[in-house]
Amino acid sequence: MKNILQFLLMSFVSIQAHAQNTTDSIALRQSLDKNIAALTDAFAKGDAALVASLHHPQVIKYFGGTNVVTGRAALEKGLEEWFKNTKVEFVENTVESTVFNGETAVQTSIFAIKSTPKNGGEPSIGRGRSMVIYVQDKSSPTGWLTLREMTQAAPE
Repeated sequence: MKNILQFLLMSFVSIQAHAQNTTDSIALRQSLDKNIAALTDAFAKGDAALVASLHHPQVIKYFGGTNVVTGRAALEKGLEEWFKNTKVEFVENTVESTVFNGETAVQTSIFAIKSTPKNGGEPSIGRGRSMVIYVQDKSSPTGWLTLREMTQAAPE
């Protein structure tokens, strides 16, 4: 009987500890949606500084193989080069899942980005799947910063 009571007590404590860390609310989802809208708008405007401001100073973005961007400054520099020669816009962003845990959110989505060369070349559309880890941060214009991102090819 003592073992059963210990087991039940440990199970209850474990469940409560997990329940206290897992958060989800309409307000959290709306605030994260606001962040994503700000990000896509910044891309459409070609505003590298605004895109960078929505990323953590120690952000790491994994784009496949050896294509890794480390740090907000490196991200902004790469975006400035891209935006200088290309009009960039998100034409799809379909959220597959979102999980909130404390002040962290993990989101997977299917995205498509249309890149149109400013010199008049033909536009192209790149599709992918991303997993992004966001953290709440008061320094962000939206309250969220991207901390990590990993992308792969989108399913057909």
